[in-house]
Amino acid sequence: MTPELAALAASVLVHLAAVMWSQQALNGDIGKDGNVGTRENLEARISPRTARLRRALANHVENTGLFIIAVVLVQMTGSSSWLTATAAWVYVAARALYLPAYAFGWVPWRSLIFTAGLLATLLMIVASLI
Repeated sequence: MTPELAALAASVLVHLAAVMWSQQALNGDIGKDGNVGTRENLEARISPRTARLRRALANHVENTGLFIIAVVLVQMTGSSSWLTATAAWVYVAARALYLPAYAFGWVPWRSLIFTAGLLATLLMIVASLI
């Protein structure tokens, strides 16, 4: 398995952590009965931290697609290198740090962490095109 594929596998663990943390916070705010319901007017019933965790999860989902594309391009073009491997693991680390950064409102660190992950992904894409 290439380092980029290993990083992709590790990103699944980050994703599961984001889902579980967001869901646990939601359960804490609205209870299990509320969670299995229709969730009408949900935003009015959840804490600011739960709202941030839900936004962090949505952001993670949005960025995962780009990372998958980057890994596939690196694999399909045979351009795996120390640079793409490092970029892949920077992405995973950035996404793992992004969750608490968003949840706890680490400003401006949240934006810097997001940017590091995005740039790592773009670096992989560019490396696959050269």
